[in-house]
Amino acid sequence: MVAVLTALALAGCSSSSSSSAPVADSSSAKPASSEASQPGGGDQLQSAYQKVIADVLPSVVQITTGDSLGSGIVYDDKGDIVTNAHVVGTATTFTVTLANSTKSLDATLVGSYPDSDLAVIKLSSPPSGLKPASFGDSAKVQLGQITLAMGSPLGLSSSVTQGIVSAIGRTVSEPRGGGAPGATIGNMVQTSAAINPGNSGGALVNLDSQVIGINTLAATEPQTNGAAAPGIGFAIPASTITNITDQLIKQGKVTNSGRAALGITARTSFNQQFQPSGAVIVAATAGGPAATAGLQAGDVITKLGDVTVDSLNALTTALASLTPGSKVTVTYTRDGSSKTADVTLGTLQAA
Repeated sequence: MVAVLTALALAGCSSSSSSSAPVADSSSAKPASSEASQPGGGDQLQSAYQKVIADVLPSVVQITTGDSLGSGIVYDDKGDIVTNAHVVGTATTFTVTLANSTKSLDATLVGSYPDSDLAVIKLSSPPSGLKPASFGDSAKVQLGQITLAMGSPLGLSSSVTQGIVSAIGRTVSEPRGGGAPGATIGNMVQTSAAINPGNSGGALVNLDSQVIGINTLAATEPQTNGAAAPGIGFAIPASTITNITDQLIKQGKVTNSGRAALGITARTSFNQQFQPSGAVIVAATAGGPAATAGLQAGDVITKLGDVTVDSLNALTTALASLTPGSKVTVTYTRDGSSKTADVTLGTLQAA
């Protein structure tokens, strides 16, 4: 697993006023005319693109929250829409615009789970003919698969960009602030399809017209004052989406996060040179994974498996790439001595 800890920018929300500003429409990819002859099987690929867009774009919506906007995906015919938690922020009411429509629909918050940066809102009066998206199998996502990213980048509703799956299994930490929870999310899909502000909550789709992820954030280049790094975007995988969304719809909260946990409260530990040197346990839950393995308050975790832990953020990132029930060797120091413990990981409890 690869951790991306810095130089990331959330892909939404964008300012709703930006939709009227002149832009270079590189993020809005309209299908070329089917009458144009394309060499090397181009007609067939173009037809495949057009079919996917016709199948899935009606399921992608624009969500407006105050003076900003993002995207969402129609989850069922009852009006439930899944999006990013950072798109909804602290709001509880929203305006939704369906694809190829100018009519605004009211929606309210069903539930939000910031730890996985997912949320569900529901249309107050769902129209007839609402088209839910079909979600794919995350286990079948492979490098090189063609992907289409659908959403409202820069306020340009119903825009489509194309790329490939350029990596899988990424563990990514989001920046905190501006309504963003700063979540660390495992197993994300990396894509070269352009993802821009306003794309957050939109669909990353394969050529079988299945949603394989929710567009969430893009890498940035520190040397260019945070400008987006071309061709490096990340999407929350379909398996995480359906797991969290089903719970939010049925219960209004998440009781089974599917995320691994040690059952501890911890903070970053600093050495005598005031440099981060590990994650010190502040409290270990009685009967939890860490306590059962003999870890206790005051122990400083320095490795999780083969991954070096020099801060609380490093520990959180390492855990995000693991699954509940798996076993991992924890290296820690106690009273100046290095020790190890084999821990069977538990499940992260919802806040």
